[in-house]
Amino acid sequence: MAFTEQTKIGFIWANPDARAVLLKHVPDLAQSPYLSFIKMRTLPQLAAANQSFTWTPEQLRDLLEELSRIPDKPVQEEDNIPAKDYEGPSVAIGSAKTSGPERTERWGIFELELQGPSHGNPFTDVALHAEFRHAGRSVTAHGFYDGDGLYRIRFMPDTEGEWAFTTHSTARSLSGIEGRFTCTAPAPDNHGPVRVKNKFHFAYEDGTAYLPIGTTCYVWTHQEEALEEQTLDTLRTSPFNKLRMCVFPKYYQFNANEPLFYPYEGSMEQGWDYTRFNPAFFRHLERRIADLLDLGIEADLILFHAYDRWGFSEMGRAADDRYLRYLTARLSAYRNVWWSLANEYDLMWAKQPEDWERFARIVTEHDPYGRLISIHNCFTFYDYSRPWITHCSIQRIDVYKTAEYTNEWREQWQKPIVIDECAYEGDIDLGWGNISGQEMTRRFWEGAVRGGYVGHGETYLHPDDILWWSKGGKLHGTSPERIAFLRTIMEEGPREGLNPLKSEWDAPSAGIPDEYYLFYYGFNLPSYRIYSMKPGIRYSVEIIDTWEMTVEKLEGTYEGSFRIELPGKPYIAVRLVKA
Repeated sequence: MAFTEQTKIGFIWANPDARAVLLKHVPDLAQSPYLSFIKMRTLPQLAAANQSFTWTPEQLRDLLEELSRIPDKPVQEEDNIPAKDYEGPSVAIGSAKTSGPERTERWGIFELELQGPSHGNPFTDVALHAEFRHAGRSVTAHGFYDGDGLYRIRFMPDTEGEWAFTTHSTARSLSGIEGRFTCTAPAPDNHGPVRVKNKFHFAYEDGTAYLPIGTTCYVWTHQEEALEEQTLDTLRTSPFNKLRMCVFPKYYQFNANEPLFYPYEGSMEQGWDYTRFNPAFFRHLERRIADLLDLGIEADLILFHAYDRWGFSEMGRAADDRYLRYLTARLSAYRNVWWSLANEYDLMWAKQPEDWERFARIVTEHDPYGRLISIHNCFTFYDYSRPWITHCSIQRIDVYKTAEYTNEWREQWQKPIVIDECAYEGDIDLGWGNISGQEMTRRFWEGAVRGGYVGHGETYLHPDDILWWSKGGKLHGTSPERIAFLRTIMEEGPREGLNPLKSEWDAPSAGIPDEYYLFYYGFNLPSYRIYSMKPGIRYSVEIIDTWEMTVEKLEGTYEGSFRIELPGKPYIAVRLVKA
């Protein structure tokens, strides 16, 4: 099939001959940070959308004519089926040497290491899993090849007591191995994985409340060691307990550096071998996930994204599926892992709706623990009513308003609303990355009193392009300490979480009727407010300055209809608590 004016630029780019023709006419595309957006368009759309190219109709016609003579040869990729005869009859069943701990705490990781064969391609030739049994219950955990003849099976026990296991594999030496271990009580700071609770909120599995106070550092694990350690030091004293982060490296504005590791063997110049993973890449990733676990931070892992010049966003079906199976085998046992199928799924020109549904099926089928899972949008919301989606991961779709829609989204999807991207505090050129600390704080409060959870990000210019939103490092903004203050207010609130109440037309409120009310006035400047409450119930009243981070408790108690004097400044909240 020849290239035409209806062909997406992504397909042209994927063909080396066609790409060469395109770059001859538009050489600037090679270094454009907006390539992921450009690939979604056709050439006529690009010519009309970008005046800097100043294409004449004749130039566009010549380019299309030259491309039409290049045949499009789609790569035919077949999935590899594990070899049933990978090891011959001379190899004894279950003969591999193994090691594993005798004890593992509840919600910790039991890791079985097996020393096995390395000939051929163990990543595709060998299938491995184990059945873990306790009190009549069985759980399947998939194994993976970790290079140098080592295989691993990771399992998160969720019940105390003795567990037994049996391995199954297409490699004779790895199959039929049996063993036992004891699951002990969890450590005091181990509350288990996070689950959805009370429909719109979250809690750890032991019932401890969890309020997702998130931030974004997309590719912090693709930086130099010193910068990664600095990021962890910053997180250690921050209010954030959830971090959005990519598995694959990223290429975009302020992100031109190469990663330390690549996920596959090969190179961008010579091509990647999508059948052979690079264990060093994944070991590094899981080490950082473990570091976050030590800090009590959930790792919201973004499995795909479009900001890519290495080709990982445009792998074929077989490579995509193989990657997801490998990743879930390696990481699903970590109790602090969440799955985000994509950051801005609708920018990935090479993926179709059926691909995302297939990805969701693979991840949920290969994750035996039911980790939280969602998908994140750019322009168009995904159908969050899909049964596999546990919570709504939302990017703003309005330049100014996002958190204000939280009530509507709760009603529409009947799931927790996590606004992972409400824009970023910073000073870069684009509107998504130059809101003030005051506006970031306002959006957090607005979302909270409407029953949702807003996420933070920071994009202040840096001489070395070290912007927190992508690379981590240090925080420079004014919102994090105010977000920490809000977190305290939320933790002092109703145990089941803040739920929106029927509010007056100009101010949202949340709480429990007749017991607890939290009103927020945002950028309005009321000098007083009249509250009309149910007679017979007395309330203590506190005036909260969300920016100055102060709480003023008024003397006495109040009942029925009463007037409260306010400071006539923005970002004020009022808390009423039944006396």
